[in-house]
Amino acid sequence: MLRTNRKKNEREAAPRRSHVRKNDEVIVIAGRDRGKRGKVLRVNPSEKTAIVERVNFVRKATRKNPSKNQQGGILEREAPIRTSNLMVVCPSCGEPSRTRRHRAAEGVSRACAKCDAELVSK
Repeated sequence: MLRTNRKKNEREAAPRRSHVRKNDEVIVIAGRDRGKRGKVLRVNPSEKTAIVERVNFVRKATRKNPSKNQQGGILEREAPIRTSNLMVVCPSCGEPSRTRRHRAAEGVSRACAKCDAELVSK
């Protein structure tokens, strides 16, 4: 009989909410691309990663595929980066800041920790 750790499996199944959302402007605070700014293209909360525009470029070799009309060669594209290495840039004060949960009449929203302005994803 195979035994499994139920608590471990339950933890893996439920993805955590990320402080970074799609279309947010973020700044990289750690890694080889530290200091670069970009827009978040995609977020994967279960793996705690995000793909940011013009950040963390990798070179990937691809084969030619005539059926998809795809040329072969070496392509450069964005790779996922850990969300712990990203900080949201507040649109009102223009500085990177932590996010806080702000309760309003219409529900819970994100707010800038420095200027207390509401962060709205475009």
